[in-house]
Amino acid sequence: MTDFAVGDRVAWVFVPGSYAGKLVAPVDSLVRIPNAIDDRTAAAVMMQGLTASHFATDFYPVQAGDSVLVHAAAGGLGQLLTQIVKLRGGTVIGRVSSEEKAEAARKAGADHVIVDREGKFAEQVRDLTNGEGVHIVYDGSGPTTFAGSMAALRRSGTFCWYGPVLGGPGSLDIMSLPKSIKLGYAVFTDHIPTTALLRERAARLFDWIAQGKLNIELGGVYPLTEAAKAHREMESRRTTGKLLLIP
Repeated sequence: MTDFAVGDRVAWVFVPGSYAGKLVAPVDSLVRIPNAIDDRTAAAVMMQGLTASHFATDFYPVQAGDSVLVHAAAGGLGQLLTQIVKLRGGTVIGRVSSEEKAEAARKAGADHVIVDREGKFAEQVRDLTNGEGVHIVYDGSGPTTFAGSMAALRRSGTFCWYGPVLGGPGSLDIMSLPKSIKLGYAVFTDHIPTTALLRERAARLFDWIAQGKLNIELGGVYPLTEAAKAHREMESRRTTGKLLLIP
């Protein structure tokens, strides 16, 4: 191996078995952590940072003046996505499930925040966009928000569906999709097919952090032995930001 030496600090993404004190990772999956970035920040930004960057620069390249709806805007991915959209000049409408989470979304840079737990947000989105709807929706909140996200889009808008955990929208009749919208399921690994591109995109994230353009919120840090507790906290929907497990 020539890419790294013993003692180099590295981070990775999509390496199975990472709930461990030690693991074997393919060298092609590794990126070097710059001196300006601490270990916890690097661990927190890799998966969700690369995902958010892909969503806002590749799947739908946000342009200055675009209006954007970000679901789960107080979560780790939602906060990063909000910040990257703002870096690109977009206006962010963040949807959260509680008043407590609204403050986290605003802190991340959301221009407007909607508190909603039942999928009834489309009318507020249209009101905030002068009746036109948003250019792009980023929705990983499961089937309860699908209809509202469709209604919140403007004509020829783009729907970015992501995340399999909460389930998909179910069967779709493509002929019934309204307003000539574009609908896609986003997986960032499809757009980072090479090691060189992975390291390039990770370096861009680290640069944004070092320059103070991207803030990483750690919502909780747990010893690896308390992984079950961390999962319960996340499932309760009380957490914000990124949760870390420390071996």
